[in-house]
Amino acid sequence: MTTVEVPHGSRSVVLRVAAVITETADACSIVFDVPEESRDKFEYKPGQFLTLRIPSDLTGSVARCYSLASSPHTDDKPKVTVKRTAGGYGSNWVCDNVKAGDSIEVLPPSGVFTPKDLDQDLLLFGAGSGITPVMSILKSALARGGGRIVLVYANRDPDGVIFASELGELAAKHPQRLVVIHWLENLQGLPTADGLATLVAPYSAYHAFMCGPKPFMDRVHDALGRLDVPRSRTHAEVFNSLAGDPFADQAPVRVSDAEAADAATVEVELDGLVHELSWPRTQTLVDIMLSKGLDVPYSCQEGECGSCACTVLEGKVEMANSEILDPEDIENGYILGCQARPVTDHLKIQF
Repeated sequence: MTTVEVPHGSRSVVLRVAAVITETADACSIVFDVPEESRDKFEYKPGQFLTLRIPSDLTGSVARCYSLASSPHTDDKPKVTVKRTAGGYGSNWVCDNVKAGDSIEVLPPSGVFTPKDLDQDLLLFGAGSGITPVMSILKSALARGGGRIVLVYANRDPDGVIFASELGELAAKHPQRLVVIHWLENLQGLPTADGLATLVAPYSAYHAFMCGPKPFMDRVHDALGRLDVPRSRTHAEVFNSLAGDPFADQAPVRVSDAEAADAATVEVELDGLVHELSWPRTQTLVDIMLSKGLDVPYSCQEGECGSCACTVLEGKVEMANSEILDPEDIENGYILGCQARPVTDHLKIQF
């Protein structure tokens, strides 16, 4: 039994495991009970993820991000789905150890891989466990939207198809709105850009969302590019293992007199409100916003999860790590608040 009683930081919450569901031979879902006093904190959008604190004999703990496969519109309790990866400490620990009744420390939902409008026509791509956030979006759009949905789901063989029964039931229940296309490697080979482009050409006007291994998403990007799908209608979810400890409370930002004198000014729009802040050039945007008591979205602070993605409307920043962003993202003004430091004297940024 895994028992955690006291969270390690002010942002995290200890959740009880309500159930563990075997999805395939190497994937399981963890369903959480959320205490009444934390329900507001754990409201989430379709496609977001949770960060779990997993014990480790070597480091004390590791942090791992797992997408919510549940829908806030159809499921009473949040559920993450975890698939074993070769050599993956976190995924194997979860699948081997977590049982109903256990408790796990969890950060509130985060992430920006979510449709702005559930009425949009959606073209969804998933490969392997990449189906997880896509499933949350799919179920939410069926429940609360009115558009058409096409899912292309790639796996090695039928035994690896997570949510196979549920997808079949949803397609049968919504035949006018949902099309599910399975791409099985043992029958069709690996997905190719040409094959994917031919497959989804009739749906090139839809909003595309993709999640899966990098080679798969590279081919999807290539396929959508051949169909002239604009970057504004293409959304990708990328996860990397986190090296730091997002569960620990951040130390107060200390700013010297010289740093304060040379600071930039930034107008930050967050949840519809604009805040004008002094932004020392050695500090990240997330650090400064946290020091002012603002509820800035963030998770890893390593530039690996994308939770703090925002848009530069005016001014220029530099980023220590921006690999999670595509060149097109950066060209369109997207930055990572946890990596961004000011270059110009005045900036406007929108979350």
